[in-house]
Amino acid sequence: MDYWHKQAQEVLVGKQVVKVSYLTDKEQEKLGWYKKPIVIELDNGTLLIPQMDDEGNDGGALAYIINNEYNVIPVI
Repeated sequence: MDYWHKQAQEVLVGKQVVKVSYLTDKEQEKLGWYKKPIVIELDNGTLLIPQMDDEGNDGGALAYIINNEYNVIPVI
């Protein structure tokens, strides 16, 4: 678990979000997915794309919590 925690910190801490979009039709087709998740681009070019599982079988929704209220950015 320490390995994954360290990796997540290296990828995310101190970075800024510079762009938010959804996968394009072409990107979705290339991945063989049925759903289009949100894509978050960071200032160093890293792309964050929610998946339904570790194997990347389809796109996934992104849950977030603001003021103890649960919300979701859906797939489309």
